[in-house]
Amino acid sequence: MTKARILRGLAQAMGYACLAIGLAHVLLGNQAIPGAGSAGPTVDSLGRFLGAVFAGYGLAWLWAARQRTVPASAVRALAGVFLLGAIGRLLSLAVAGWPHWFQVALTVLELALAPVFFWLANADADTDTDTGTDTEERAAPNR
Repeated sequence: MTKARILRGLAQAMGYACLAIGLAHVLLGNQAIPGAGSAGPTVDSLGRFLGAVFAGYGLAWLWAARQRTVPASAVRALAGVFLLGAIGRLLSLAVAGWPHWFQVALTVLELALAPVFFWLANADADTDTDTGTDTEERAAPNR
């Protein structure tokens, strides 16, 4: 599997996951946030609003994944937003303390996955559109 295919697959998975999570937050409000079921109407309103924004973020990933060539600049920008979210979680941990365990798991995932997207950002641009092969594969000797 080429890096370009991995990039496209990860971008699609990210898009669908963010869209589903965002819509769940819009529909479920506080019930979608582990440990926040009784947080009140202000947190519910914020969660539903940010859920819509997160759904839009997922649509941006899906748009990028569906381009003939996945745009490296879009992947970098979207991965940067993802990384900024992880940094925000770390800041919250430092200021407010340890959140629900699921939020900690998400932080680890975000910190691990963002650099993968940065690494793969140019993968589709490096693909030879005539042959569909990765530039690294073209440079490799026949086996």
